[in-house]
Amino acid sequence: MNNQQQVVIGVDVGSGSARAGVFDLSGTMLAHASQEITLFRGPENYVEQSSREIWQAVCSSIKQAVAASGISPGNVAGIGFDATCSLVVLDVDGKPLAVGPSEDPDRNIIVWMDHRATEQAERINATGHPVLNYVGGKISPEMETPKLLWLKENRRAVYDSAWQFFDLADFLTWRATGDLARSVCTVTCKWTYLAHEKRWDPDYFRTIGLEELADEAFRRIGKHIKEPGTPCGNGLTTEAAKEMGLVEGTPVAVGLIDAHAGGIGTVGVGGGVTNNLAYVFGTSSCTMTTTQNPAFVPGVWGPYYSAMVPGFWLNEGGQSAAGAAIKQLVSFHPAAPEAAEQAKALGISLPTLLADLALTKMVCASSAAKLANGLHVVPEFLGNRAPFADPHSRAVVAGLGMESNLDNLVALYIAGICGIGYGLRQILDAQSQMGVTVEQIVISGGAGRHPLVRQLLADSCGCTVVTTKAEEPVLLGSAILGAVAGKVATSVEQAMAQFSELDSQYQPNADFHPLHANRYEAYKLLQSTAKRIREELQ
Repeated sequence: MNNQQQVVIGVDVGSGSARAGVFDLSGTMLAHASQEITLFRGPENYVEQSSREIWQAVCSSIKQAVAASGISPGNVAGIGFDATCSLVVLDVDGKPLAVGPSEDPDRNIIVWMDHRATEQAERINATGHPVLNYVGGKISPEMETPKLLWLKENRRAVYDSAWQFFDLADFLTWRATGDLARSVCTVTCKWTYLAHEKRWDPDYFRTIGLEELADEAFRRIGKHIKEPGTPCGNGLTTEAAKEMGLVEGTPVAVGLIDAHAGGIGTVGVGGGVTNNLAYVFGTSSCTMTTTQNPAFVPGVWGPYYSAMVPGFWLNEGGQSAAGAAIKQLVSFHPAAPEAAEQAKALGISLPTLLADLALTKMVCASSAAKLANGLHVVPEFLGNRAPFADPHSRAVVAGLGMESNLDNLVALYIAGICGIGYGLRQILDAQSQMGVTVEQIVISGGAGRHPLVRQLLADSCGCTVVTTKAEEPVLLGSAILGAVAGKVATSVEQAMAQFSELDSQYQPNADFHPLHANRYEAYKLLQSTAKRIREELQ
């Protein structure tokens, strides 16, 4: 088998689907496949999934993608996994345990977006423990220790009988190889592992009420922590290889959180990892900034050591709702049903239709911001993840009149995209105040594919936005890990340069700087006023 025949596989498990992509060694995707997975929604902010269903979807997607590529299974040099930062709970036999009141063991995952542990997160933050310095000063209910504390306090029998608590990406590598190793990425970013010191902090767990985990030397959350791209065990087990239609022993890489895989798939392009901010704009959004030295940015998660690019520090921000916020925003408008029918007839999404309509009305993408005159949106439907770490924050819309036509819906959509941009700008500003600057934003994710969106983000942030030629950068990021594990690339950083290629650039339009400066001030005023109303006047 020569190098030209070798391929790598990237697997991405998002909130709604499992996907697999087959890539050659230049980073070209040869084929991909996906399968939907179920989100179970319960009372309040409960959101759950099934690890069994997800594993079956992963195996099915890999089989379909390999078949579509025409590549022999023996030519797969390595596999990489990424997934949402969701909590998987298994018993001593490796079987699922119910995490909620449904008592259904197939609902054994607390999904990242589940905010049931908000009270626990607030209590943890009230301790002021030094470990919190490495999550931006405040832990989020989206992270795993608040969720573990919720389980202990509300599902004690499940908590006590659990054999392993996995981040979803680590569950996948364990299921594929039998290796219990955890990723530096998952446990550092979401579980408070101190990667720069290569240790858990027992005092933190005892202080917050999870002393059992410390007393048992962390055997249920990870005793062996490895960098992304490191080979897991002896590769695919006989059982996993059969389920995937691949060869036993195929190398499997220690994985990543999904957004971080998008960072790996994009941030190495055009000048080096420390010059770029990776911005994954999907259902939620995630910002990832790589630095050579640790930067403590209040309200921005991190600094995390080796959590994305081995040997570098990472700061992570973003919002819990981004593409989902735009979808929610436009759904309120009276013209939304009519527009949705038009989009369906054209075979495109509603946001794509609205972006297309905006472009037809204006001489250039930047001028579309004028359509939102008088309309302002703070799209924080699920709180502010960064830079304020405020899960109680909520969306604000100002300037709505009695209009019910499609033009007004387009204007509302534009205002929403600008609001996403101003939220990103706040993160850039917070990082800049702590000495962390970036030269360009490398964008990926389905909600950020439209040229109008990319230009409006460049204008609203005052920063160049670039794209790569990768059709599926998140899948590519996971495939890069598989290339390192399979020894067809020497390191993650080298593979990032090998597999990524610059595509388009969107420069901020100086003519619209005053408009966005004014709108940004309005955004911050609405945001702070809403907080004051919530905290002082109701």
